[in-house]
Amino acid sequence: MLSSKILPWLRLFEARLSRRLVFWIFASIVFIEIVILIPSYWSEEQRQLQSLEDVSRAALSSVRELSRTEGFDGRECEEELRRLLRNSDTIQGIAIYQPNGTLMKLVGETPQLTFADVKNPDQMIKHQRFGDRYDIALKFGSTDRVYLLIVRQDASEIRDELIKYIFRIFILVLIISVFVTVVMTLVLGVTVIDPILRLRDDLKMAGESLSKDNPDVEFYSLSAQRQDELGEVMVAFKEMFNRAFWEIQERKRTEENLRIEQAKSEKLLLNILPPAIAEQLKEKQSTIAQRFSEVTILFADIVGFTPLSSSISPEQLVELLNRIFSSFDRLTEKYGLEKIKTIGDSYMVAAGLPIPRPDSADAIANMALDMLTEIAQFHNPDGAKLQIRIGINTGPVVAGVIGTKKFIYDLWGDAVNIASRMESHGIPGQIQVSESTYKLLKERYEFEERRCLNIKGRGMMTTYLLTERIGK
Repeated sequence: MLSSKILPWLRLFEARLSRRLVFWIFASIVFIEIVILIPSYWSEEQRQLQSLEDVSRAALSSVRELSRTEGFDGRECEEELRRLLRNSDTIQGIAIYQPNGTLMKLVGETPQLTFADVKNPDQMIKHQRFGDRYDIALKFGSTDRVYLLIVRQDASEIRDELIKYIFRIFILVLIISVFVTVVMTLVLGVTVIDPILRLRDDLKMAGESLSKDNPDVEFYSLSAQRQDELGEVMVAFKEMFNRAFWEIQERKRTEENLRIEQAKSEKLLLNILPPAIAEQLKEKQSTIAQRFSEVTILFADIVGFTPLSSSISPEQLVELLNRIFSSFDRLTEKYGLEKIKTIGDSYMVAAGLPIPRPDSADAIANMALDMLTEIAQFHNPDGAKLQIRIGINTGPVVAGVIGTKKFIYDLWGDAVNIASRMESHGIPGQIQVSESTYKLLKERYEFEERRCLNIKGRGMMTTYLLTERIGK
């Protein structure tokens, strides 16, 4: 119980600010006490010396009385001086000088202060310190005959008294300094240091709360209502925390919205362009083009689409095309192919780009066979099944993106034109392939050779109809 009350106080002295306050408060008080001690020491020293002067004046009174008798110049004077020396604890020597400066009498120690040192004839008293000795010069006599009495006093006891005095003052200064320092430190600790330490802990807690998105935190610094500047700082800290939390949440919401929009843009871009091409476009490459030595291209066209489009509403037409091409898109994803574009009722897909693959012809052949299966599920308004023509060719192409708006990944080259001719010269419900594609697939698929066709731009070409996979 007692330790729980003492520990908070000890915590104050652990703070660096508390230690600095303790040091400077203590040093300031000691300095002030020393400044006060210097005149106090001088005053005490004068008081002690004044007691010696009083002893000298008493000796002077005795000598002055003797000077009025006839025995002043004789043996009686010397005996009086010796009596004074014996009866005093401090007088160590006495010297009397005649008005002309001649040493008249000397008993005990010889004073260092002499007649010649008292230059001012009007000066009634002069004293001088010589280590542990204190010489005091006093004048006496009549107006026309003035004598000089010099008394040598032992000042060692004064030195000891002054040392004791300094020691007492030092102890008193130390007690006062420690007491005032402790009191001031405790007062400052309660009013300033402890709130600052609590505010420091609250700052750490605020950082952790912000990192964990936790606004519900109790700050210790706000537990006490203060009506001063520190109280205003603590309230401002709470307001700053709330604002910082709100700003962070707003920024996170903005970033989340940006991520969502970026994801939408990424998805939209990937729906238009292959991932590798989209990355190049995001890196702001000015020209995106690449040559591929072996790409298999497929063109598909819905048979009788033109008369069909005039027999149904636009909404029905678009909805039908959407369902057909969506089923083809699923096949594209299934076989890892690259959908190039749709033009009206035509569907174009390729394999072997933008990442080359050795089985491009197989992948396209599999998709073509599945496309025939898929189209069989769709009917026109009169109930007849829809049919498509499919043309396939394999060869070198150039692929890339051109323009700055409405990007499209497109193919160029003779292989593309031949694939288009394979479709346009094809048979409804059949898959017509070129000889180059046939050579790549003949070991794994069934074909029917077709007569030579006059292909525009290429002359007579032998083509084949893909029927099924071998061993199906």
